[in-house]
Amino acid sequence: MKCFLPSPKDFPQLKNDTFLRAARGEEIEHVPVWCMRQAGRYLPEFRESRAGKDFFETCQSPEACCELTLQPLRRFPFDAAIIFSDILVVPQAMGMDVQMVAGKGPTFPEPLKEPEDLQRLQVKVDTAKELGYVFRAITLTRHKIEGKVPLIGFSGAPWTLMSYMIEGGGSNTHSKAKRWLYQHPEASHMLLKMLTDVIVEYLLGQVAAGAQALQVFESHAGILGPAEFKEFSLPYLRDIARRVKDKLKEAGQDVPMIVFAKDAHYALEELSQSNYEVVGLDWTIDPLSARERTGGKVSLQGNMDPCALYAPKERISDIVKKMLEGFGTRGYIANLGHGVYPDMTPENIGAFVEAVHQHSKQMIKQI
Repeated sequence: MKCFLPSPKDFPQLKNDTFLRAARGEEIEHVPVWCMRQAGRYLPEFRESRAGKDFFETCQSPEACCELTLQPLRRFPFDAAIIFSDILVVPQAMGMDVQMVAGKGPTFPEPLKEPEDLQRLQVKVDTAKELGYVFRAITLTRHKIEGKVPLIGFSGAPWTLMSYMIEGGGSNTHSKAKRWLYQHPEASHMLLKMLTDVIVEYLLGQVAAGAQALQVFESHAGILGPAEFKEFSLPYLRDIARRVKDKLKEAGQDVPMIVFAKDAHYALEELSQSNYEVVGLDWTIDPLSARERTGGKVSLQGNMDPCALYAPKERISDIVKKMLEGFGTRGYIANLGHGVYPDMTPENIGAFVEAVHQHSKQMIKQI
């Protein structure tokens, strides 16, 4: 028997819009904070919910995704939630088989090897049919979150997804995917364009389902040099933001968008002029320098080293204070420079969130 799923309307009123205001550079009472992978294996309740279940089957269950998304909000006063899902649902929607293998991570049994393999992909993807389970999860979560905080939707970026589809999983060098860029530039652009088209529809579907902000993850940006990034990543990141915003504008909607291009510190200036309200930063970038280089054009998000969460709570508080002093409190969303690791303690995540709220309130009072 199928469970009743609510429709994407009549959502409870939003009670805490601090995250959305910070994304737009507006005035706030405290700096908002959330964590990438805040719904994750570091939580005992997450491990319990996921025990013995296939990862992608979980992703395809709106009820399971909703529960996993809400778990961290029951423990910590985060200012935003991000829907529990995975970036690799997009290659799946395009017809590729992706499995989560224990101890190995995401695996494509039949990766793309040569340009002719592009013929195996579904070019025109009906996102409502292939990815409707994500949309249903977002709608259900918007109702169940009861307006506590905004809900973020997301997608992987074209280059990051392309690299997974060719490598067949994770990689240190990404040499198979990069070989395509040098040997098959035309086929590479063809694949990146196909991915961009699906991602645009996918993100618009998430907003229609109830997402109040969107993040695009270019997790493998750092494996590219500046020239390759400008040719094979940046144009597609810009295209996604422009097309999504144009469509939303037609419907009279305005949803903040975040771009997180990990290790792309060489492209901060370009990223700050790419139609995204927020640029996410990893921990290798100095906050003050990031502010100078982006010239106040965008809000910034990040960027505490996730490993700082192994420190004692007092040390976490000091690190957070220094980070806030670097970024300033306006146009800033506190986060980690990457996701939470599975062996981290929930108490230290709590200390991180508390330190952001406490220090930023004091700083704002003094302005």
